[in-house]
This record gives sequence, C-alpha cells and structure tokens, in this order.
Amino acid sequence: MPVKGWVEIDPIYCKGCELCVGACPQGVLAMDMNILTSKGYHLAYLIEDGCTGCAICAIVCPDSAITVFRETPSRKTIENQIEVHA
Repeated sequence: MPVKGWVEIDPIYCKGCELCVGACPQGVLAMDMNILTSKGYHLAYLIEDGCTGCAICAIVCPDSAITVFRETPSRKTIENQIEVHA
C-alpha cells in the first residue's frame, strides 16, 4: 500500500514562485491561473491524487507556505502485508 499524502498551501504566504511545482517528483502540483491571492500572486495547488507526502515542495518553498500531511499505514496493515508476502 503506497503512502498517501496531501499538501495545504497558505495563500497568505504563497507568492507564486512555482519552485514547488518544479520540485514535486510526483508532478501533482500546479499553479492556479484562475485565482489570485490578496497580494496578486497565482496560488499553487494539488491537481491530482498521487502525493506521497515527501515534503520536497515544503523544503524548497522560500516562504514556508506549504504544510505537508502524510497518512501512514497502521501497524496491523503492515503486519498483514508481511504475512501475505512471507
């Protein structure tokens, strides 16, 4: 079971630099050209499922506008997977 993640981008801090879009290894971030922040910048957003919560986007963000969340499999799920593959 792959790890699932998601990001939240704070429109107060995002200045639309697109560094997160280029850094995302999953290619699931894009700029929303239909929305402007209160400072007049286009906002980055999650365009599809596939985020793993690797946090590379948050690391490269110069304004700390990105919060990354990751679901981790429960211990029982991991034990079941080990039993199946053993």
